[in-house]
Amino acid sequence: MAVLGLTVNNTAPPKKRAKATLGLGVIPFDQERCNNEVAKMIIAQDYPLQIVEHKGFIDFVRTLQPQFSSLSSTDVHGDCMSMYLSEKQNLLNLIRQIPGRVNLTLDLWTSNQTVGYAFLRGHFIDSDWNVHHPILNVILVPFPDSDDSYNKTIVTCLTDWQLEGRLFTLTLDQSSNETLMGNLRGLLSVRNPVIFNGQLLSRNCFARVLSRLALDALWTMRETISKVRESVKLVKISKSNENKFIKLRQKLQVPCTKDLFIDSQTKWDTTYHMLVAACELKEVFACFETSGHDYGMTLSMDEWKQVEILCTYLKQLYDAANLLTCQPYPTANLFFSVVSNLLVELTRAAFSHDPFLSNLIRPLQERFDQYWRESSLVLAAAAAMDPRYKMECVELTFGRIFGENAEPWIRVVEDGLHELLHEYIVELLPLTTTDGNEGNEIMIKTEPYQEGSLDGSIIIDTDGLSDLEIYISDITGNQIKSELDQYLEEPLLPRVEEFDILSWWRLNTSNYPTLSRVASDILSMPLSTLPAESVFDTEIRKMESYRSSLSSMTIEALFCAKDWLHYQSLPIDVPMH
Repeated sequence: MAVLGLTVNNTAPPKKRAKATLGLGVIPFDQERCNNEVAKMIIAQDYPLQIVEHKGFIDFVRTLQPQFSSLSSTDVHGDCMSMYLSEKQNLLNLIRQIPGRVNLTLDLWTSNQTVGYAFLRGHFIDSDWNVHHPILNVILVPFPDSDDSYNKTIVTCLTDWQLEGRLFTLTLDQSSNETLMGNLRGLLSVRNPVIFNGQLLSRNCFARVLSRLALDALWTMRETISKVRESVKLVKISKSNENKFIKLRQKLQVPCTKDLFIDSQTKWDTTYHMLVAACELKEVFACFETSGHDYGMTLSMDEWKQVEILCTYLKQLYDAANLLTCQPYPTANLFFSVVSNLLVELTRAAFSHDPFLSNLIRPLQERFDQYWRESSLVLAAAAAMDPRYKMECVELTFGRIFGENAEPWIRVVEDGLHELLHEYIVELLPLTTTDGNEGNEIMIKTEPYQEGSLDGSIIIDTDGLSDLEIYISDITGNQIKSELDQYLEEPLLPRVEEFDILSWWRLNTSNYPTLSRVASDILSMPLSTLPAESVFDTEIRKMESYRSSLSSMTIEALFCAKDWLHYQSLPIDVPMH
């Protein structure tokens, strides 16, 4: 047969394709490098250390590389610990070099052994205005219900990372009582506990507060919600029922924008979404349940109306919590308006003339009002550090909430910022510090020559005041006021949605050398102790049995190293030989 002038022999067998060969030389085998990669794999994927002794793993690795020497769990444990210790030193070096302070969050996990594990995470901004949120410690807590256990874990963290005198704020995962707060005040030796009425010391986790409010509301309507859940189960329990439900919806021409699904009762947002989807289809459920599918759980129209009211306020909690999921740890300036708006809405509902609405929301409003009073001043200070809003936002918001009594609250925020700036200037006075980058200088300029002190020594005058104290007294009324007030008096920036507040402060560090340090510490304050994926959790996180069987040092090493690898809080440079 001829095709395009070529003769094709249909009976000739096809030729075998030659195996492709790489144009690379032989790559030398490196056992140490392989060992490091195995350690990284175990850390990143939460594999048990004993996996390297499993026959399947050994056979697989030897198929890939016959020269690979088998590892014991002891070997890989040593590799994991070496990696952890090496990167811990890198992180410690980074923390030593940051210009500001460190914020801490403390999240407590439980276990089957009735002991707890305290996860302490640091939050700070480095000299290049990069944000870091590394886990610093995972500490075994034998008696998690004891207030003293918090003290011990915090002391361990501060000592371990050389943070004595460098802690800015502490955020706890649960409501704090007066005994605990008193212990912490004495323990942390806060320099100025009166700043912002002591709110710099400690706050409760915003995500936990919202979850408790949601759970309270869901518990109040638990019987009605159970009916909704059973109705959804009836539809989703079989493909046949689901098809009949869909046909009925189409026949009734009921629009639907949400997918119907059964919720997970360990995440309250799934219950909220289930209720919203079910409310859209309430007419279909009413007909479906009377068409041979009645199971005694039919909801009345009044009950559906109550579920819709519940969803209205669950949505407000959901939207507020969503701010914590938009990025791992949002800057603190974003929360003041969210928290204050939620308080206003809950207060309005709590004093509604509708008895059902008032009874549903008032307990939530009372609990959230407590959170507002514990956090509002610090959140207002963070909002003031946003050049798009500054004190104008604080004045407007406090005016809405406190009315004619707003002025003292506004003054507390403004005075607190002045006092905080004063503290930072006093810290910097003896030193002239630069971060090594031109245009990003942080310094307090002092005169090299003082009258009456030719050799530059500090002289004590007859009244007992040193030159340094006189100098501090002078700048308290001048330099501090000029730097903060200059910022507050500058025109507001246009309110654009895509605004990078950290980039703005980085570019304006030279204009506000000390205030920018204050801003970096305030803006890096965390509002939640939880990672984004756990914001809607309704249960305390639990340490699995395998991890609980390991030593406390090994648990800390595995969790911390995984966090540093996954979130890239700092470069991970594993030695390669």
